Amino acid sequence: MSGFFGCVSKYDCVLPVFYGTDYHSHLGTKRAGLAFSNPGDGFQRAIHSLEDGYFRSKFEGDINKFKGNAGIGVISDTEAQPIVANTHLGKFAVCSVSKIANADELEQECLKNRRTFAETSQGSVNPTELISILIADGDDLVSGIENVFNKVKGSCSILILIDDTIIAARDKLGRTPVIIGKNSHGYAIASETCSFANLDFEIEKYLGPGEIVKITADGFEQLRKPNDKMQVCAFLWVYYGYPPSYYEGINVEETRYRCGATLAKNDKVAADFVAGIPDSGVGHAIGYSHESRIPYMRAYAKYTPTWPRSFMPQSQERRDLVAKMKLIPNPATITGKRGVFLDDSIVRGTQLKDNTADLFKEGIKEVHMRIACPPLTYPCEFLNFSRSRKSLELATRTAINQLEGTEDVDFKKYSDPDTEEYKAMVEKIRLNLGLTTLKFQKLNDLMDAIGLPKEKVCTHCWDGSSYF
Repeated sequence: MSGFFGCVSKYDCVLPVFYGTDYHSHLGTKRAGLAFSNPGDGFQRAIHSLEDGYFRSKFEGDINKFKGNAGIGVISDTEAQPIVANTHLGKFAVCSVSKIANADELEQECLKNRRTFAETSQGSVNPTELISILIADGDDLVSGIENVFNKVKGSCSILILIDDTIIAARDKLGRTPVIIGKNSHGYAIASETCSFANLDFEIEKYLGPGEIVKITADGFEQLRKPNDKMQVCAFLWVYYGYPPSYYEGINVEETRYRCGATLAKNDKVAADFVAGIPDSGVGHAIGYSHESRIPYMRAYAKYTPTWPRSFMPQSQERRDLVAKMKLIPNPATITGKRGVFLDDSIVRGTQLKDNTADLFKEGIKEVHMRIACPPLTYPCEFLNFSRSRKSLELATRTAINQLEGTEDVDFKKYSDPDTEEYKAMVEKIRLNLGLTTLKFQKLNDLMDAIGLPKEKVCTHCWDGSSYF
């Protein structure tokens, strides 16, 4: 994932953009960038790697040099951005929250048209530079953004900075959120509403899928109406989103409470305590505890002073080690006890397997794992979740391959919780991970917890149902 933040103000907005962007740090770990515009200096920009440090410490030196009443910032899991482009539409800075599944195809199309790429990203073209080129193919910014919508397969939300104006566009199917905030000085635009509160912004508008708006310090104007179809990512509520944030007017933490409560309603396990796998499993666990009336306990303490993110090291071996080391089991809570543990999802299951072994080593009697979403069976094609995972690395695919001896199977029957194949897959995952029992949330229960119609939500990673 990635996240962006922009601000247009009657006064200098460097600090609001700096802090607002920092509030998106949970969405990206690779690169971050800021860009500002002012009449005297034109565009000012800084980009830094986050792989060896924090956004705040990397950019503290830059913000003392910047000034401007309009600016954008982005934290990304992929490319260096914002990009500054000089085009027939004028000079602008652009950042994106995107995944371009057909990037190679679009690159070749641009090269045939004698377009030049100046930026690279992980050995290929920089996706945001590719977006800037597609925008510049339009007769104006709106038609240029529509060109992006028409050509990109995947997802793409965009912020464009021009002088004292920001043009914001939400992905054509609304897979990622874009929200406008307002305060007495001007307007902000962000991926996460949790970035608004401490900067005195209040939620003003949720952009619809494909909607384009022009934002100045005095207000905003709709340049393109939203599309009818929406496929907002359900995983925003399950995992990605920060607890205080809202998407489509629906709070993340309240949704997690409802997920946990539903799991409890459908469960009859006897246990001594309920615990959440930090951090995203905590809200689910509290909901489960309240509904089941089994006390919530902190079976784990999360140690983050030195390694706040499990995926920062470059090698998978080191990532797995850091992920294991940052969760410290508490013997006083777990020894001789039966525990129900709530987590957002199981991707590969490597970390969960290690953590379960540690729990038994510390003397726990039973480990009952409850997962807030259905089994992840299909790799994400629309965002950057599990982007580096091969299909067989998914815990579900590993189990299916063990059962079938091949990946050439009908995965639909493994996505249906009422089939024998689904039950056999879950049991195989349970055995692989060394759990006492394992249950996943049913998809219709997850949809009820979110509160949106199924057709407006992307559920592809669970049932393979979504589309470009």
